Amino acid sequence: MTLHGRLLPQLRRLPVVTRLVLAVALTMSLVLTGAASFVYWRVRTALDQQLDDDLTTYQHSLDKAVRNGAQLPPGPSGSLRQVLDAHGRVLASSHAIRHQTLLTPADRDSVAHGATVRRDVGSLLPITPGTLRLRAHRVTADGHQRIVIAAVRRGHRDEALRELLAQLAIASGLTLIAASYVGYRTARGALRPVERYRSGAATLADGTQNLRLDVPPDRDDEITRLGHTLNHMLDRLEASAERERRFVADASHELRTPLMLMRAELDVSLHRPRSAGELTETLRSVDAEVQRLIDLSNALLGLEELGSTGHITRAPTSLANLLDAAVTPHRRTAERAGRDLDVDTTRVTVDIDARWLRPAVSNLVDNALRHGQGTVRLTATVHEGVLTVCVTDEGPGFSPDFLPRAFDRFARAEASRTSDGSGLGLAFVHAVATAHGGTVHADNAGNGAAVSLRLPC
Repeated sequence: MTLHGRLLPQLRRLPVVTRLVLAVALTMSLVLTGAASFVYWRVRTALDQQLDDDLTTYQHSLDKAVRNGAQLPPGPSGSLRQVLDAHGRVLASSHAIRHQTLLTPADRDSVAHGATVRRDVGSLLPITPGTLRLRAHRVTADGHQRIVIAAVRRGHRDEALRELLAQLAIASGLTLIAASYVGYRTARGALRPVERYRSGAATLADGTQNLRLDVPPDRDDEITRLGHTLNHMLDRLEASAERERRFVADASHELRTPLMLMRAELDVSLHRPRSAGELTETLRSVDAEVQRLIDLSNALLGLEELGSTGHITRAPTSLANLLDAAVTPHRRTAERAGRDLDVDTTRVTVDIDARWLRPAVSNLVDNALRHGQGTVRLTATVHEGVLTVCVTDEGPGFSPDFLPRAFDRFARAEASRTSDGSGLGLAFVHAVATAHGGTVHADNAGNGAAVSLRLPC
């Protein structure tokens, strides 16, 4: 396995803050190394240029003196000079080096063949005493070949470069430490809300209710947007849990009554022998309660489906056909009660979800027939993209204390839960209106009740 393959899994196991600090430190190290290298290169180039200029000037003066047979001139402070014959014997030399030759045999051979040799003696690091930069080439004087060597000391240049390296190392180290500290503080500060959100989520997992994350209202960055998203998720989770709790509570509460009635009917039937007519009546009573349970279950499931998803599928639908399908099942009931059922609408096409709107209208008609009196009128109009469906009757209307809770689940005008109906009809209508982005309103109009449903279409 390669080094990269071994290090990557280990890095991934580190905390995010540590990884961020390491990334900042590595990046800053590369940047500082590049910057320090550039500065060092520029300074060294300038120092070398100055040193080479001094060496070239001194070399020219030595060459001129050797050609003219004049005395060798003094050079810059600390400079050295040496003149050799073609065989490498020292003809003239600075007092500091006397008869010590500055060139190697290979360098002398190169110069003797016309090459110019330029090289450094000694190293920058580790520190070497007596460092030089020399230049040597061949000069002809009085018909003889001479090797002229000019050398200048590099002590000041090397000392300046060593000091520069030390200063760059100190500055780079301090900058790296400062950048790492700032990166650490920045990463901790940026991730502190995330840790707070994690702690809040852990509290929620422990069963805390109504928990919301503390999101600063005056910010709009990635972390605050994450907080808003998590709060929105918590809202949906709480609403879902509340719907589930209400569903279970409502179902258990409402299913208890018909089940107890059926149990009572069966207990009475089994308590003593019954005639065929009495058993038939008992079975009819049980059948009515079973149908009530089925209607109640369907209503609860419909409400839960609408409340949990809020999803509807709009499609072009004939309004007249939809209302006819909603009203037809109730016409026989109206005839048996000697009541009229009028429908007033126009043949237009509306963009709604017929799967949910049809049973909602049917519930309104059923409530009017069940609890109202006289003629039941169903009117539907479309104006400026809004469908208005209104159902009225000629009964006593809604009681004043019932109107504020008319669309609550299991709300009934009668106090007894044994009364006809489940108390879910208007709640279902309200859920359908909400899913369509519309409204529903209940009121007393004239001499009866009126329920109006308004939906964008």
